[in-house]
Amino acid sequence: MRLLVGTQNTGKIKEYQRLLADAPVEVVGLGDIGLGSLDVEETGTTFTENAILKARAYADASGLATLADDSGLCVDALDGRPGLYSARYGGAGMKSPQQRKKLLGELQDIPDEKRGAEFVCVIAVALPDVEKTTHTREGICRGRIAQAESNGTGGFGYDPIFIPDGQAVTFADIPEDDKNRLSHRGKAAEAIIPVLKALGSSNPDM
Repeated sequence: MRLLVGTQNTGKIKEYQRLLADAPVEVVGLGDIGLGSLDVEETGTTFTENAILKARAYADASGLATLADDSGLCVDALDGRPGLYSARYGGAGMKSPQQRKKLLGELQDIPDEKRGAEFVCVIAVALPDVEKTTHTREGICRGRIAQAESNGTGGFGYDPIFIPDGQAVTFADIPEDDKNRLSHRGKAAEAIIPVLKALGSSNPDM
């Protein structure tokens, strides 16, 4: 089954190719099918609403089974911010390094024991059928925000400042296989694989 990953983030597409290695799918990106310029506005009020909105829109546009997610970093000391707006934290045009710097600045005087946070990911898989079939799964990874950004080269986004529970280093310093096992996206992907297997069996022509 061809599975479109509905995101403009090439790093996320590569991550899903690894996370879904055990699923009976061929992962393709928007650019692979000529939809690289199609962007879907995230107007939902929850991670689940945004994931469904994106998966549904890309499935309708492509005619392919489509996976989309919405994820974010929720920091306890910031009342859950940046949360739903993690990708837009700091305003339009702000890049990941600037966002990490801004977040660390907001937590400058917060001690380790009060720097709790969690990554949340909701995956939605939508089918291009008349019933508008959509399935969702959620993954959560608890941890804390580091006092300073790591020099590790792995991961992307907020990974260099997030230390998952049970670890002494950030996601940027953790081997890829370990990160996939621990991460919010890895947990959500693991939960969606049985769904993909069932869909592949019941829709052999997709």
